[in-house]
Amino acid sequence: MHYFSSDFKLGILGGGQLGKMLLYTTRRWDIQTFVLDPSSEAPSRFACNHFVQGDLKDFETVYQFGKKVDVLTIEIEHVNIEALKILKSEGVKVYPEPEALEIIGNKCLQKSHYANHKIATAPFQNFESTVDAKKAITNFPCVWKSATGGYDGKGVKILKSIEDFNELPNVPCLIEELIDFEKELAVIVASSASGEQKSYPVVGMDFHPEANQVEFVVCPANIDDTIANKARELALIVAKSLRVTGLLAVELFLAKDGSIYVNEVAPRPHNSGHYSLEGCYTDQFEQHIRAILDLPLGATDSKVAAVMINLVGEESHTGPVHYKGLDEALAIEGVSPHIYGKVETRPFRKMGHVTIVGEELEEVYLRARKVKELIKVISR
Repeated sequence: MHYFSSDFKLGILGGGQLGKMLLYTTRRWDIQTFVLDPSSEAPSRFACNHFVQGDLKDFETVYQFGKKVDVLTIEIEHVNIEALKILKSEGVKVYPEPEALEIIGNKCLQKSHYANHKIATAPFQNFESTVDAKKAITNFPCVWKSATGGYDGKGVKILKSIEDFNELPNVPCLIEELIDFEKELAVIVASSASGEQKSYPVVGMDFHPEANQVEFVVCPANIDDTIANKARELALIVAKSLRVTGLLAVELFLAKDGSIYVNEVAPRPHNSGHYSLEGCYTDQFEQHIRAILDLPLGATDSKVAAVMINLVGEESHTGPVHYKGLDEALAIEGVSPHIYGKVETRPFRKMGHVTIVGEELEEVYLRARKVKELIKVISR
C-alpha cells in the first residue's frame, strides 16, 4: 500500500487534541486524512485534509464516514462500535479493533477480562446498578466506577461511607478495593497490524487530588529497574490479551509491597505519553500511525529526562481562554508548550500541555514545578 502523497485515505474518529497531535505526523508524511468530530471548533479541523462535523455515537454518521477511508482509527473511545464492526466486515481496516474497543469501553467488561486472563488487578465486583452496589457493599473505603461514560476522572469516586452512594448516578458500575499504592505508573505499548510490539519507558504520574487528573508525568519514573521491567512486561501481556492494533496505554498501581496491578487501559495515544513528543526517539503519535499502517515501529527509548504538565482551566474560570505566564515560562530552558486550540476554558478542562526536558531528572522536575506555578489558564 502506498501511503505517502497518494490516494490513500486515513480516517480519525474524534478531532480533539489527540487527533491534532496525530496530524503532526500525517502532515509531515503527506498522508491524506479525514476527521469526524461533533464540534465545529474541534482542534483538528485545520490540520486534516477533510473535516466532517457529526455525532461519533450515531451509527449512520460513523458508517458513512468510514466508507470514505481505507484505514479508520480513533482518538476517543466513545464511538459507535456497531458501525465499526460492519465497516470491518466490509473490508475497511479498523484499528484498534472493534472487539477490543467493546471490552475497553465498559469498565465492568474490562475488569472481567483481566480476571479471566489472570492479569493482576484490584479485587472488584460488578453490579447492574449503583442501587444494587449500595445494598451489597459493607467495606469502606472503596472505589466506585461507572461501567461506561467515564473520562478524565469522571465516573470514578472513592467512597468513604454508605452515605457517599447518595451522590452517585444509578448506573451499571463496579466496586473496587482501594489499593494502598505507592505510585501510579503507566506504560504505552505499540502493536503493529502484523504483530510487532514495543513498549515505552515506564512513567510516573502525579494526580490532582480534586479533579482526579494527571498533573505531572515524569520519565523516567523514580523506580528501580526490576519494577520497571516487571511493569513493561505486564503491559505487553495486557496488550496481547486484548489483541489491540495501535497504541495501548496501560495505567498501573505500584503497591507498597512491590506488587503491580493493572488499573485501566486506553486504546489510543494517551496523556501519559505526551512527553514523548520531545522526550523519545519516536513519539507516541507517530508510533500509532506506524502501527496502524503496519510500518516498522520506531525506537521508544528516551533521549532526555522529561516532565509533562497538563494545562487545565482554573477552577473559577469559564469563557474565552487566556494563557497567563506562558511568555515567562518560555524563558526557562527545555520548555515546549502545546496549546490545543480550544477557544473556551472551563474548570479542569484540558487546554494544553507543556513538556520540560533536560539531562538530569531532578533539575527538570524543579523547572517543571516553576512552570506549573507560572502558567495559569484563565478566562479573559
